[in-house]
Amino acid sequence: MSWTLTPADLPDLARGAALLGTGGGGDPYIGRLMVEAAMREHGPVTVLDLDDIDDDAFVVPTAMMGAPTVMVEKIPRGDEAVLALRALERELGRTADATMPIECGGINSMIPLVVAARTGLPVVDADGMGRAFPELQMETFGVYGVPGSPMVVAGDHGEHVLINTGPDNRRMEWLARGAAIRMGGAALIAEYAMSGADAKRTAVPRTLSLGLAIGRGLREAREQLRDPVSALAEVLAPTPYTHLRVLFAGKVADVERRTVDGFARGKARFVSFDGTSTLRTSFQNENLVAEVDGVVRCIVPDLICVLEAESGEPITTETLRYGQRVVVIGISTPDIMRTPEALAVFGPACFGLDEEFHPVENTGESRVPER
Repeated sequence: MSWTLTPADLPDLARGAALLGTGGGGDPYIGRLMVEAAMREHGPVTVLDLDDIDDDAFVVPTAMMGAPTVMVEKIPRGDEAVLALRALERELGRTADATMPIECGGINSMIPLVVAARTGLPVVDADGMGRAFPELQMETFGVYGVPGSPMVVAGDHGEHVLINTGPDNRRMEWLARGAAIRMGGAALIAEYAMSGADAKRTAVPRTLSLGLAIGRGLREAREQLRDPVSALAEVLAPTPYTHLRVLFAGKVADVERRTVDGFARGKARFVSFDGTSTLRTSFQNENLVAEVDGVVRCIVPDLICVLEAESGEPITTETLRYGQRVVVIGISTPDIMRTPEALAVFGPACFGLDEEFHPVENTGESRVPER
């Protein structure tokens, strides 16, 4: 069933998408403002359920790529993703019937909505990561046989680059990353063009509506003075993201962050409120692994989300700051993201981590000190 997304929905969607972005996916405030501006000019957006797409429909996902630290200062002009979409349509000789996110995130759940508002296209309620990952080959689309290229990378000076690496999605990422770096560290893209049948087969379903439900649940918990983590667990329980584990509660003690090779890379250290326990995370745009007192409690592709302790607002890796009071949670990913084929593309080894993947629901629950 299709539904209409209005400007009133955007604060909740941005909040929920930022949480699903597991620390990455871009700044939620910037993403929200971009969609609000597009909707003011062009009207609301139609969202299509994955099951309602025609099998022969032509779906072209759109997104932003680059380091989140750059995106905070280099805000898109607004029409770059549409330019990328149109250039890819010309290359393929076919007009898109819908667009779709490639990942969840504060910006990358929003870019397709900007495209939809500006073009009149509907947006498919699904994506190719079920969270955010830093590299373009890390898509369920690619895991299950959809090539990412030809793709288009567009910059804010009206330029665009066409990349075609056939079925080699890893090389596509390498070339596109170089183009984005030379466009200022961030760029807009159109990639993984596919049929409606392929979208149904390879996408993680209903992540836009889930993001909206998560954001609404966190907001209502705050308004009702309820525990935001408990409210979040209630929202997630009936979804494919069934398991939520509280990993840690404490304060940010140290953040090491640098922008390298088109990514925001770094580590963070958290200390419990009573000073007896330590959490360490590492990230490449997104949080990759969480170790409590030297024991891995959650690891990619499961979600590691840092929340402001009182409000439950998600904190992205580029906005982590010393002294923030936080709760860190782990969330299980859908089954489509835990197959051997999926773990070969975005499991721990793909990020240079020595640990094997163990589902967050099997790693135990850390003791949470009193706040």
